[in-house]
Amino acid sequence: MTQAPNLPLTKGDIQEVRKRLEAGQSVRTELPEGGMIYMDRPLPFLCVYREPPHNDLGTRALVQGEAAYLVVPQSATKKEIGPLVETIVKTLRNRFNGFLIVEIWSSADSDVQAAFAESEMEPTELRPNFSIVARGPNAPMRTIETLRRQLERVTYLKQHSTVHVDTSSDAFAGSLTTLLTSNSLRQWGSEVIGLSVRPIYRNPQTGELYPAVIRSLKRSIGRALKQAFFTFSKTHTNTTPEHFYSLGRRTIFKSVKMIDRRLNEISKSFSFLLQVTPVNADAAWEEFKRGRFESEPRYYYRPLSIDATELKRQLFSIPTGSIEDPTLGELFHQRQDELDRKITMLCDIGTKRFVLGSRQVYGEINTDLLVLARNLLEHISPRSGEDRSKRELDAFAFAERATQEIEYYRAQLPEFAAEAIVREDMYSGLMCSDGHLLIGRETRIPHSRVEALLQHEVGTHLLTYYNGLVEPFQLLHTGLAGYDSLQEGIAVLTEYLVGGLSRPRLRLLAARVVAVQMLLSGANFVETFRTLTKQYGFRRRTAYTITMRIFRGGGFTKDAVYLRGLVEILDYLGDGGKLDPLFVGKIASEHIRFIRELLHRRMIEPPALLPRYLQMPGVQGRLEKLGAGMSVLELIKGKT
Repeated sequence: MTQAPNLPLTKGDIQEVRKRLEAGQSVRTELPEGGMIYMDRPLPFLCVYREPPHNDLGTRALVQGEAAYLVVPQSATKKEIGPLVETIVKTLRNRFNGFLIVEIWSSADSDVQAAFAESEMEPTELRPNFSIVARGPNAPMRTIETLRRQLERVTYLKQHSTVHVDTSSDAFAGSLTTLLTSNSLRQWGSEVIGLSVRPIYRNPQTGELYPAVIRSLKRSIGRALKQAFFTFSKTHTNTTPEHFYSLGRRTIFKSVKMIDRRLNEISKSFSFLLQVTPVNADAAWEEFKRGRFESEPRYYYRPLSIDATELKRQLFSIPTGSIEDPTLGELFHQRQDELDRKITMLCDIGTKRFVLGSRQVYGEINTDLLVLARNLLEHISPRSGEDRSKRELDAFAFAERATQEIEYYRAQLPEFAAEAIVREDMYSGLMCSDGHLLIGRETRIPHSRVEALLQHEVGTHLLTYYNGLVEPFQLLHTGLAGYDSLQEGIAVLTEYLVGGLSRPRLRLLAARVVAVQMLLSGANFVETFRTLTKQYGFRRRTAYTITMRIFRGGGFTKDAVYLRGLVEILDYLGDGGKLDPLFVGKIASEHIRFIRELLHRRMIEPPALLPRYLQMPGVQGRLEKLGAGMSVLELIKGKT
């Protein structure tokens, strides 16, 4: 339901609001002069923001991410808005046996200016500050306490907020009293809480908005509000939500779907891994060998098939900042930023700038990860024969096995349209790209590793791709920002679960971390190759492949994510985390909380497919052991 702006709200409009709420439907009506009433569905609460006479940039956004909000234009009077609020309160009070109004306003900019003067800090460095106000002894104190406790957890630049609570009889200097009388609220059975927010999200002198600050506060305050609404629902209404996240929005607007689609189109307009993979890796090995391993090989790459400038223009024309929902807004903003960095990396292939972009996208190597990698290399013998077998599958035989695995999933989900393709322009190795499994023509897979690699590539990478494809957000199949680490961590864990994580495999992943660190520390190709062969005992061809993968493009740090991701997933499972939610699509560890939230809000569905290996003998027992806590070294304990 929408209303053209600048037209007065009629009695008929108000009655339409009542009818829709009684029917369990949503309400989205524009009010005169930029006002708005939005209710995702009937809920026992309403967030209110009233435009003040002065410039108040940013504060409106603090309510617009909620599932039920009212923005009252500055010119509105009690006569114009009062009947609308009364209708909403009465209708939903009858439905839920209780109703809560939370009004949000900003404290005076002079508050920020005074703090700035006292501390000599920039306004963006100030501590968040909140004041909760409620009148009288019948105020919903448990709800207020929940709100206070959650607001105290809000931080900005590592500074914890301060929260003041005022329940005195003269509270509510900035409340709804000009729109509704206290007697009316008591008569209708509605409670009112006010929340004053220090406006650290704008410059107190110029009024200029700080977008990153408002995004951060919007998410944090929104979480605190939902937990307060959850407490109120349990203690003052006849409904008990399953989780405070379930009190968030469920509707996905067309504008959000458009943003999702456009980001997905840009993401799929280039194959990032193929572009940064040399087309002459095998010939370069022969050249490197002829030079007695003394000169860095020369690599050649596929021509760039995109116009980077035009693609970036399209990318930044996508209005991710217009998304009201703070969770969706953050996810889309992160992906937009990562796509920008990856496009820049493609332009920088073969230059020293490439590694700078790689560090931004894939992160640094922390001390703990480097220590773990070195311990693995020292404790696992380079002479382990686990992966040495006379029985091997060539590229075409492995493609046939992969096709059988793909058919298993396609029988359950017709959209699972993957193919296993042997590529003539890839010498060896496996790669998932654009929903397909690509296999280098000279690939040889030891029989003992076949099942592990099938579950790694098909049961993880392709499965999450196609699970994401059938979700409401296309971004889940092309991948949220930074998804590589958790994806590869799950994929390597899969190898363990099916009994195929060998000691040489783990040693290989450790060597990749060490090689990345050498790259970042300034070592060249030859120095890294020598360290892998002479210090850590890798065969020359294996050491070459590791080094090539790290130095391709000008310095590609992605290979460190395999071991890092394995540590992440072990920590997650050891803390009681479940695997199932991780298969909704390609997500990063930091997005698990977002995925849980979106599942509770019913904005996404549980995974359409779960991996076949979860039904294999012994897998559930291994998962139980992981739930009790296991280290990376313990995964191969007892192996010879």
